[in-house]
Amino acid sequence: MKKGQRLPDVTFKTRVRDETIEGPNPYRWEDKTTEDYFAGKRVILFSLPGAFTPTCSTYQLPDYEKMFYEFQELGIDKIYCMSVNDAFVMNAWAKDQNLSNVTVIPDGSGKFTEQVGMLVTKDNLGFGSRSWRYAVVVDDGVVEAWFGEPSQRDEADDDPYEISSPQNVIQYCRNRKVEAA
Repeated sequence: MKKGQRLPDVTFKTRVRDETIEGPNPYRWEDKTTEDYFAGKRVILFSLPGAFTPTCSTYQLPDYEKMFYEFQELGIDKIYCMSVNDAFVMNAWAKDQNLSNVTVIPDGSGKFTEQVGMLVTKDNLGFGSRSWRYAVVVDDGVVEAWFGEPSQRDEADDDPYEISSPQNVIQYCRNRKVEAA
């Protein structure tokens, strides 16, 4: 993906809380589209290899969560975390991470990730198909800035994490605000 490109139109299979459902699992299926998440908003989407994985759970997701209000002051409406994991896994991870500012998006079949060119195989680690790590600033469904980690490839033993960090993305947002002033 490059600056100026529109995000692909994909339907995500999500699970949402529904108070009308009794029992220990009060959730129902709800389809959400790219338009539902991105239309009319300026957002950050970051994607990572997997829920509950070390770098993702220790640094990337928690730091985006903590820095949400700083991003908001710079014109960001929402922050989304996507992974090629199903809705059950993503919701469990969000609960485990005590998220209140970052919304998780399950790309269970990897359709969105594949269409943005970031799907890789990680069979060498027993993961199957996953996302290469990236972040993107999106304005009304259009790529404003892209932050993909280098050396994207299948079966990578390493998992770079620098360019897509919230510290790097916020610097872009700060510079953009200064330029606009």
